[in-house]
Amino acid sequence: MMKKRIVILVSGNGSNAQAIIDACEANKINGEVVAIISNKAEAYALERAKHHQIATETIIHSEYPDRASFDKALQTRIDCYQPDLIVLAGFMRILTADFVHQYLGRILNIHPSLLPKYQGLNTHQRAIDNGDEVHGCSVHFVTAELDGGPIVIQARVSIGENDNASSLASKVAKREWQIYPIAVEWFCNNNLTLEKCQVIHNHQVLPSSGILYDELSD
Repeated sequence: MMKKRIVILVSGNGSNAQAIIDACEANKINGEVVAIISNKAEAYALERAKHHQIATETIIHSEYPDRASFDKALQTRIDCYQPDLIVLAGFMRILTADFVHQYLGRILNIHPSLLPKYQGLNTHQRAIDNGDEVHGCSVHFVTAELDGGPIVIQARVSIGENDNASSLASKVAKREWQIYPIAVEWFCNNNLTLEKCQVIHNHQVLPSSGILYDELSD
């Protein structure tokens, strides 16, 4: 099976991008990261890409008059790499419906909460403020609804009495680095698809909450 071509979109540190790059290089994913594209020139993820001889692009969103024109420029650059899969890894831009439609079923995102809880920002503090005992992260297919696409896989962490937003973020990040490469691996092995707004894994329709990482067998 030919390796799938992966383009990763980033805005910051790129730790999830690193986890996927590492998994590809270890042959745990039947794919290759062919480009990392950022909307911020200072994103450290670009340095990570260069360390692995991965092509980089910077498209500064503030240089475009509106979201649609930025997305059009982004799409042009993405298409140059002919990706099979687009991975959002801390890409802090809301994508237009037209952009998402072009790649529907081929874009994954990771969100730091157990969706559908806590869509949007400040998820860790919101979980603490709500008195939650369990928090986590979710990989989902991207649709026009912000953080609302069908869920592929989730992982949980416990919230301790002494946790704050920072410590909880660290716990969740470690889980993100585990489950994002798994979802990408499934996609690259043709074991993961989006059909009629439902996630299909190994020819089975997943529940709305996706697969729970804690219950996966080794």
